[in-house]
Amino acid sequence: MINAVGNPQTILLLGGSSEIGLAICAEYLKKGPARVILAMLPNDPLREQASAQLTAAGANTVEIIDFDALDTDSHPKVIDAAWAGGDVDVAIVAFGVLGDAEELWQNQRKAVLTVGINYTAAVSVGVLLGEKMKAQGFGRIIAMSSVAGERVRRSNFVYGSTKAGLDGFYLGLGEALRPFGPRVLVIRPGQVRTTTTLEHWKATGAKEAPFTVDKEDVAALAVSASEKGRELIWAPGQVRYLMSVIRHIPRPVFRKLPL
Repeated sequence: MINAVGNPQTILLLGGSSEIGLAICAEYLKKGPARVILAMLPNDPLREQASAQLTAAGANTVEIIDFDALDTDSHPKVIDAAWAGGDVDVAIVAFGVLGDAEELWQNQRKAVLTVGINYTAAVSVGVLLGEKMKAQGFGRIIAMSSVAGERVRRSNFVYGSTKAGLDGFYLGLGEALRPFGPRVLVIRPGQVRTTTTLEHWKATGAKEAPFTVDKEDVAALAVSASEKGRELIWAPGQVRYLMSVIRHIPRPVFRKLPL
């Protein structure tokens, strides 16, 4: 149960080694101790590191449960396990893969794998989270989307299409849950400095885009917006206005932009 000053007592992170997800948990822990549940692959090499990071950040306890995004048949048991110790106040959906953009549209197996993790699994757990939070009558779901899904670009359209789907689903879920008490926040970050993006830039020779932010910046925005009951935010906020322009560029012109 969220306490008298609005701080969550139990936080669930689906994608327990996500750097942005862990940063959001740590941001909540600045406000007070909480129980944190990390749902992650059983062979994830970052399991102990993630647990230690949140313990150092002030978590009362850190529990780890096995979670395989692609094994959707197991998801009901995963969510039941997360609720086994009591209600969950905040659930963060932060798992996903980026992949090689040019390979994905030419490799059927990897494209299907990416869609399965980024979209199908996100819908799977979203339905289950919605059921639990509707039943308890409160709670917050924070879903990590991306500006890549706001207007899908040629340069990464497989990834972008998965984020467009995730974005639409969680905005709709928020509308469906609103009469019952729970709230859903969708976050659309631009580029975020994480180990994954830094490795990607190094491998591809890509440069940091304008408005690139640190994961801590995204976390601070996420927690603040969720507490206010917001439904949708951009990180950083200025990206909202940039995307408003990009959404309305005619396709023949958009095709020629270096995006």
